[in-house]
Amino acid sequence: MPSLFRLLAILAIIAGAIYGTMWGLVTFVEPQERDVTIRIPSERINPPSTGAINPARK
Repeated sequence: MPSLFRLLAILAIIAGAIYGTMWGLVTFVEPQERDVTIRIPSERINPPSTGAINPARK
């Protein structure tokens, strides 16, 4: 039984360290804002016509 308590204590310490690191990052690190530009090719927006008749447009 003592080995189970030792395992649980080690797991609790590791979980606390991870939680503390995450809390520290959230508290002390401020993200930098910047503009993001994503280029989308015109073929994806306006696909070329395949010549097929669209049944919905009858």
